[in-house]
Amino acid sequence: MSIVPIILAGGSGTRLWPLSRDLCPKQVLSLFGEGTMLQATVERLAGYPGMEPPIVVANESHRFFVAEQFRVIGKKPAAILLEPEGRNTAPAVCVGALWAKMRGAGDDAILLVLPADHHVADVPAFHEALSRAVALAESGRLVTFGIVPDRPETGYGYLRKGEKLPGFPEGCFALDAFVEKPPRDLALDFLASGEYFWNAGMFVFKAGAVLAEISRAAPEIIQTCAESIEQGSADLDFFRLDPAVFARSPSISIDYAVMEKAASGAVVTVEMGWSDLGSWEALWRIGAKDENANVTSGDVVLHDAAGSLIYAEERMVAAVGVRDLVVAETADAVLIAPRDRGEDVKFVVSTLKAGNRREAAAHRKVYRPWGSYESMVEDQRFQVKRITVKPGARLSLQKHFHRAEHWVGVRGTGIVTRGGESFILREDESVYIPLGTVHRLENPGSIPLEIIEIQTGSYLGEDDIVRMEDDYGRNA
Repeated sequence: MSIVPIILAGGSGTRLWPLSRDLCPKQVLSLFGEGTMLQATVERLAGYPGMEPPIVVANESHRFFVAEQFRVIGKKPAAILLEPEGRNTAPAVCVGALWAKMRGAGDDAILLVLPADHHVADVPAFHEALSRAVALAESGRLVTFGIVPDRPETGYGYLRKGEKLPGFPEGCFALDAFVEKPPRDLALDFLASGEYFWNAGMFVFKAGAVLAEISRAAPEIIQTCAESIEQGSADLDFFRLDPAVFARSPSISIDYAVMEKAASGAVVTVEMGWSDLGSWEALWRIGAKDENANVTSGDVVLHDAAGSLIYAEERMVAAVGVRDLVVAETADAVLIAPRDRGEDVKFVVSTLKAGNRREAAAHRKVYRPWGSYESMVEDQRFQVKRITVKPGARLSLQKHFHRAEHWVGVRGTGIVTRGGESFILREDESVYIPLGTVHRLENPGSIPLEIIEIQTGSYLGEDDIVRMEDDYGRNA
């Protein structure tokens, strides 16, 4: 028996700002670990019998991040399906199930739906719970995972278990109800009752069973998802869902659209050191703590501090006499907040977006499929960037209408195309690219190529790029 994982990798993680941003979400970050959260999700599947390569459903703007995560760990997904916009988890699960069925998995294939941004400390316990969930799914049940709560958490949704299902192991129950995030007094009652469990947003079911339930409960979703695949297109290692059609799908979670209405819902209860890592508080809980319950990352100096999470990415951070704070420092932003107010960080992000601030969407260092660029100096009429090109990679053949560029080689050797000529750019050499001139930079070497780029002009936005050719299928 084979199991087809569907990994949902389309979130943005706004509550972990300034680390997680629209163009660099938390699932592609390494948070207090060696690998990223997406890589950890993939590695968690290793060793379970019959596990197939995963189908990944991701946002179009994150496509190269996602592909890079698999390349680094030496694994290849079955498919990377690109959503032109987020429509919540029901459409994402639907396109994954349809793709699995279309690619030969069949109605009886077992699908395992996993968010890409969760933490699981006890992988053997996860595998044991998965075995119970698979047994339930084989009987036609739509199964979700219920995490045994250890505190009155108000930031999670809950599940209420029903009767014990006969003929199945302990910890297998009918699914009685989904419950919204409760206030603290109600969360205390849930914890005391033993009848409620955290909703992990992880599911197991047969492809045919979930598609039949979506057809019954949410026919618009299955219609638009099927049509978005039919009218979609392959693009390098990705598959793009048709934007116009996919946008017509209702935006709703799989919980509300399907699981709440299904008569065959079941819940498998489990203790596996789970967290959705959706907030700074959640990161503090799983982090390695010092003798004063502080969690630190980076160059941090503490004196008389307790119960705090201090994250230093670019500079040294010193904290004196603080209690139960979050301090998160990046190259272009610093967050300071009480640890128990982490849920409110999303309001900061909303304010930044309303002001069209770059810090809401991207870091100062921005990754591209060919490498990265990092803003070093920004002004109205000029800016300075450090550009790094991976070995064997090249930028698009492009031109700009509003800016000229001056490149200085600082590491490695590059090939410059400028107008009708091509030539070598070495360390300590420079080249000028006039406004409107078609140009390209390529790294033919075996080490990263680094240049300093000085841009001058009336408009310096990243949307002032006209691409004539691109190795990565980008039009803008």
